[in-house]
Amino acid sequence: MAVQQNKVSRARRNKRRSHDALTPANPNECPSCGELKRPHHVCPSCGYYNDREVVAVADEAEFDEDAA
Repeated sequence: MAVQQNKVSRARRNKRRSHDALTPANPNECPSCGELKRPHHVCPSCGYYNDREVVAVADEAEFDEDAA
């Protein structure tokens, strides 16, 4: 088991952790529907990518409440 030889100061510890921060998301606006989407991904709301419909998005599914 590893045991440290000397105490690591707060400054040295925090310098090591300075690169561990998460970067925020970079959403773009979809040119066809205007919703925010991830860059270089198909729009989840309309299914368009690069001004073409790639995925057919179904409307809300109807569920029969008595079938449950």
